[in-house]
Amino acid sequence: MNVVFISPQFPENYWNWCDSLRRNGATVLGIGDTPYDNLAPEVIASLDEYYWVSSLEDYDQVFRAVAFFSYKYGKIDWLESQNEYWLAQDARLRDDFHITTGAGAAQMSQWQSKAEMKPLYSAAGVPTARQVRVFDPEEVRAFAREVGFPVFAKPERGVGAGGAFKVADEAELEELLVAELDEPYVIEEFVTGDICTYEAVLDADGNPLFENQTECPVDIASTVVDMLDVWFYTCPSVDPKLAKLARATVKSFGVTRRFVHMEFFRLTADKPGLGKVGDYVGLEVNVRAPGGFNPDMIDFAHSFDVYQIWADMVTTGGSTHASEGETFFCVFASQRDCYEYAHSYQEILEQYGDVICMHGRLADVLSDDMGNTFFMARLKSIEDGERFASFVHQRR
Repeated sequence: MNVVFISPQFPENYWNWCDSLRRNGATVLGIGDTPYDNLAPEVIASLDEYYWVSSLEDYDQVFRAVAFFSYKYGKIDWLESQNEYWLAQDARLRDDFHITTGAGAAQMSQWQSKAEMKPLYSAAGVPTARQVRVFDPEEVRAFAREVGFPVFAKPERGVGAGGAFKVADEAELEELLVAELDEPYVIEEFVTGDICTYEAVLDADGNPLFENQTECPVDIASTVVDMLDVWFYTCPSVDPKLAKLARATVKSFGVTRRFVHMEFFRLTADKPGLGKVGDYVGLEVNVRAPGGFNPDMIDFAHSFDVYQIWADMVTTGGSTHASEGETFFCVFASQRDCYEYAHSYQEILEQYGDVICMHGRLADVLSDDMGNTFFMARLKSIEDGERFASFVHQRR
């Protein structure tokens, strides 16, 4: 089996996808924009061959790389990046090389559009916030009057919380309507709730090989705008109500043979037309693994290996690695270079060293969203998790 993996060297832990595939006997072929001599040893060891391109943004270069691999190794059976930024390009490459094991460009375009997701959620019976595209100013004004301020503006096809912001009143809405936007935007009614996510690897029938729930106590958009301290955690189990809605969403979207990372609001105030406190509201579906070190957090929470589960699905269709061992809350907390904290890196390790499972520096490109220095801890209760995050975030 020939698998092309886009950007195996970034994020820094993504070589694990390739290593697991190769362990299953696949021929793993990497394409990246880091020169070969600068690759980490584990990246090199996880690949059968690596093709350097000066820019992964240059489709012609990436196309030629896939064409070279196809000529040398034969038909490409699978192509993946697990990265939201490259999903549209992945889909275009699948179309051009007749790779039918993943979504093509038309399907991916629908999955990535926050507007085109709405009817798919509706078909699944999952409530979502009302929305309008920023196209006709009068339509947008009428929508805002109907749902009330504040409203929330975000790119129709965006990565993470980038470009998203709250529109507090009519004056701010008028500023948006006259702005020269670099990309299409949508406006949504504002929902008061906590963000939680559902993760799974799906088999060929869209059934989960494992399931995970992640809780985000701090609003991600506010985190970026206000440079807040970040903490979130993976749970030892999944709320059955969330699992039911997520599985219905997967079926409606027609997602199979993929890692999915799905975002929901859990209402903290009653919202007419959406639900009552504690109900879940669909936010968006991401047809890839959660970013950064989140796959590792899932592993730490459930005592299994999601990289291997995914590789098993790719190479065999199923997995025998999804049986759960001891479970934990895996808590992520980070510090930002711009603040002075009461506890140093070393002090945190000394205080929590017996439960810390990963720590280090985050890449600069991730720092606005996630902070600069991070710590992950495996803990038996969320109360312990809150104390851990407070210790990391305490300032002088």
